[in-house]
Amino acid sequence: MQTTPSQSARPRTTACVNQAARAAAQPPFVKLLMSKRVAIVQSSYIPWKGYFDLIRAVDEFVLYDDTQYTKRDWRSRNLIKTPNGLHWLTVPVEVKGKFNQRICETRIAGAGWAAQHLNSLRHAYSRAPFFADYRARVELAYAEAGRESLLSRSNHVLLLAMCEMLGITTPITWSSYYEQREGRSERLLSICQAAGAARYLSGPAARGYLDTGLFEAAKVGIDFADYSGYREYPQLHGPFEHAVTALDLIFNVGSDAPKYLKAVA
Repeated sequence: MQTTPSQSARPRTTACVNQAARAAAQPPFVKLLMSKRVAIVQSSYIPWKGYFDLIRAVDEFVLYDDTQYTKRDWRSRNLIKTPNGLHWLTVPVEVKGKFNQRICETRIAGAGWAAQHLNSLRHAYSRAPFFADYRARVELAYAEAGRESLLSRSNHVLLLAMCEMLGITTPITWSSYYEQREGRSERLLSICQAAGAARYLSGPAARGYLDTGLFEAAKVGIDFADYSGYREYPQLHGPFEHAVTALDLIFNVGSDAPKYLKAVA
């Protein structure tokens, strides 16, 4: 991995920064590195294990949070396993009349959600073999996340805590650090170029819309993540389920969690 700034590097106020703030916050590692690989993905609430494999597969992980917020999506919710089946944990956000708001502008609605989610995690995982080992760290992260007023910031706090628990040290930055061109593929390419990336690691869903020719012309290679072939691990509450928060993995197998991750590209 390349030498890059701290994971916690971030703009001074919100995840969306204006042009003047962007210049001041620009990471000092934008020169082209022949092997540098970047992923650019919207932030998600306590993501599943594949999200973390994407993070650890790159030299810089860019949170693409100056793009439009989508309701009823992974941005603000995720699944846990409970004795009664799968259960959604959802962060309440303000959406009424805010049809075009960006992820980094999306505000959390009300207080108390973090305590409620912690209580749900305790009920679901208190009997998991390693829950007690990580309980204090998770409670600390939720206490901090619960004080944030913006969804993107709250997600960021929990993301860093989960990376720490999984032993992942990849630097995490924001797309708003970088100048961007108009157009779906153009924006992604411009972030890669500004970040000095030689390769872009994309999720598999982007195969349907990404203009690969644009990247080829700019001499930025593209890799697509492959989320197939994950190993099952000892898991509570019935039949095995891959599509749950990575906290499920952490609570069930503890420090062995990285053994159940994989090389996605």
